[in-house]
Amino acid sequence: MTIATATPSRDISMAGGLLVAGIVLATLTEAIASTVLSLGRGDIIGDTYATPDEFAWLDVGYTAFKLIGFMAASWLMSRFDPRSLIVGSTLTMGMACGIAAMTARLDLLVALRMIQGFCGGTLLVGGQAIIFLAFPRSRQPILQALFAMGSVVAPATIAPALQGWLLDSQSWTWIFFSIIPLALAAAGLLLIADAPMPARAARRPFDWIGFSLISIALFCFTYVFSQGSRWDWFEEPRILWLAVIGTATLLAFLGQQVLAKGQGLFDFTLFETEDFCFAFMVSFVAGAALFGSAFLIPSFAVSVLAFTPTDAGQLLLPSGALFIGALLIAAFLMQLRRVPPVATVPFGILMIMAAMWMLSGSTSESGAGDMMAAILLRGAGLGFLFLSITLIAFSNLNSRNLASGIGLFNTGRQLGGLIGVSALQTLIEHNVSHNLAVLGTNVTAGAPAVADRLTTTAALLTAKGMDAAAASRGAASLLGRAVAGQSTVIAFDTAFNAIGLLFVIAAPVLVGIKIGLSRYAKARAEKAAPAWRPSRRVTTPFRSSASPHHKRLAFRDTVSYPYRRDQLVQFRRNHGPHTVGEDERVGSFESTCRTEDGELR
Repeated sequence: MTIATATPSRDISMAGGLLVAGIVLATLTEAIASTVLSLGRGDIIGDTYATPDEFAWLDVGYTAFKLIGFMAASWLMSRFDPRSLIVGSTLTMGMACGIAAMTARLDLLVALRMIQGFCGGTLLVGGQAIIFLAFPRSRQPILQALFAMGSVVAPATIAPALQGWLLDSQSWTWIFFSIIPLALAAAGLLLIADAPMPARAARRPFDWIGFSLISIALFCFTYVFSQGSRWDWFEEPRILWLAVIGTATLLAFLGQQVLAKGQGLFDFTLFETEDFCFAFMVSFVAGAALFGSAFLIPSFAVSVLAFTPTDAGQLLLPSGALFIGALLIAAFLMQLRRVPPVATVPFGILMIMAAMWMLSGSTSESGAGDMMAAILLRGAGLGFLFLSITLIAFSNLNSRNLASGIGLFNTGRQLGGLIGVSALQTLIEHNVSHNLAVLGTNVTAGAPAVADRLTTTAALLTAKGMDAAAASRGAASLLGRAVAGQSTVIAFDTAFNAIGLLFVIAAPVLVGIKIGLSRYAKARAEKAAPAWRPSRRVTTPFRSSASPHHKRLAFRDTVSYPYRRDQLVQFRRNHGPHTVGEDERVGSFESTCRTEDGELR
């Protein structure tokens, strides 16, 4: 794909501001649609009379087609005007949500969720690619921070609060209705704003074989990861066979793409950039932390602390302010202070680890105030982490493979989130059963403490008017519920610790991978360069023979010359001043060679 980039300007114009605002609003439609099932599950099941297995297709269909949209967005941007593609996806998203709000037919809802997922994946990739193409790289930190507010912050903090309020005050249909005005506003802003236009390059035929293979693989993996914990994973033949089919089709897809020799759906040139390789691997871990913690905190609040949907949604809302604040601080450091993006990654990881450790001490008596410090710290950590890995991943990509890189990066983050949530669900379920068995062995009728507890509870129930036999049974039932509740609390605390341990294990592995990739890139560069040339970045001023007095031209070419100090000194002694024509601006040093800071070497 070849897309012409817009001419960078010194200030972001009004049209550019409208463009960014329209894209952010478009991402908000996806943020609300993607999280509609997190709190509205029970209400939707009741109104559609669906079984849990039937309802699962609403979630599987949306997520699978969102991943497919990530992979197909690059080809769509090469065939259609990027702005028209985003506008069409946004309007289609709004239309599908409007129809979903007016129907209770499960089969129609599943089809509409698939459409919503594909449109959501397309507009996320297209919107982020347009921002990279329409504005200079020096503006990207703040612009990507704004984009992250809609694509990452909103689904993790703002959307659950909005949905909880709508569920308690109205119904789940109003969640879908709320997307319509956002879609219309986003489309209107995008239509009146400027956007980069695709170059008139030769069109490449669509890779139907590769698209079919990767679609099957993503659909199978989505079902396995989202429903595996319900079916005890590979104990269920359906899960086992889908895992096998997904693995086989993924391997077939990779082989087919290699044989396609650059004409397939997948762009292998992405992995020639070490920064993208590193960020792609980090995206799995970051996705597991983001989606995993976003799943754990509301689930703990609802199942253990008995929060209402509104209270559970608002629990994460304050962390959104810290999330946004961390994004803006990181953008300021990178854009104005020239801090490298990788510098904020350790701070984000440490904050998330500390937050999960603090949450692991929660009990059944905890409240929102007890958890708030950890939740705020989590928001700040995610802000520092996500902006960094975004800029690391895409800053060195060109316009040809940028959209492919964004789609693949988002696919990795989404799959990491699916794996993280499914692993946490399985961990909680197994730990609840294990903890219940362990606690049950120590809660026996003959134990003095247990007997005192039963006697005291039975006396309280008798004082309330119950007869002795009913009071005895009630006391035993209440004790059993207390034991089950403690088992659940311990299981959630273990899950919080698991997210922190994920970074403890992943951090040194990722650091080792980063060092290995850097060494490999350096070795490849040295092998490709001539033996006498070094590795230092110098700025070489040239003189033009076309100038009558050999005056120095206004331009200064910056070229990467790997050199050693002794080689440069010898070169200057041997050659002295050198004059080149305007058409010969390659490889010649002037007697005065300076580095980028202007210092003589």
